[in-house]
Amino acid sequence: MPVVLIVGGAAGYVMLEGWSWFDAVYMAVITLMTIGYSEVHELDRSGRTYTMVLALVGATSLAAAATYVLQFVIGGELNKTFGRQRMKRALDNVSDHVIVCGYGRVGRRVAAELGESGVAVVVVDKEPERLTNCALWVSGDVTEDPALKQAGIDRARALVAALPADADNLYVTMSARLLNARLTIVARAEVEGTDEKLIRAGATRVISPTALGGQRVVQAVLRPAVLDFIDLATKSPHLELQMEQALVHKGSALDGVSVGEASLRERCDVLVVAIQRGDGRTQFNPPPDARLQHGERLVVLGNRASLDKLEALVRS
Repeated sequence: MPVVLIVGGAAGYVMLEGWSWFDAVYMAVITLMTIGYSEVHELDRSGRTYTMVLALVGATSLAAAATYVLQFVIGGELNKTFGRQRMKRALDNVSDHVIVCGYGRVGRRVAAELGESGVAVVVVDKEPERLTNCALWVSGDVTEDPALKQAGIDRARALVAALPADADNLYVTMSARLLNARLTIVARAEVEGTDEKLIRAGATRVISPTALGGQRVVQAVLRPAVLDFIDLATKSPHLELQMEQALVHKGSALDGVSVGEASLRERCDVLVVAIQRGDGRTQFNPPPDARLQHGERLVVLGNRASLDKLEALVRS
């Protein structure tokens, strides 16, 4: 814009006054910049009229251009600043959330599934352009403690290490375990044999997407009805049948009673599939005399309303 005004203004002096291009450009510059030096050559009435018009147009145009540039620069910086402040406040207030480390193919799917289940998710990734669709996110190197602390690891319920490299997931697992000893950590493993290392590093559970994919293919070939049932019970939160787990709280109505005494079928209309004992053992199809203890988990089948009743019962 300034170049166009200078060239256009100089052309006017060349045509009206017959000046050389150097003198014309010099006069156009000092006029547009409102410097106020004396005229290069004596101007007649038409030349002075042209100079006044050029000064007014130039001053107005340059002021408008400067205002636009300032708005663009300052406005963009202010938006970034306010955006960072809003995100920081949101991260400081979030709790009982899941931290997803890495927002690639696996991490994106994990975050989407958790979001559909109503779980708060904080995504951590060092590529900020990947995070535009995330409600809560931290842009930083997830293998460094500051990024995990910013994501609220001390208040999180779980962490998912979904980075593509096993070495990075191993490092994240160790760091997360040191920062929060009670955290549930689910780690992704790509290379066979990494599972044991991740468990020793502090992972609660290790998942191999490749192995899981192979198992599902086999189920689809050999036991398609079983696969359909699993998909129905675990991947369709809006359908009638759902499979859920419920933690028995200390002093609740189920603490210390047997499955038969609990009468969960009559009270909540749910089917008890298994009990995960405190020592990690899973008792499938527990008999009526199987006794429940606080800290153990019930795996049940039922509709959403029935599962909500059960959740209230294990907490009461």
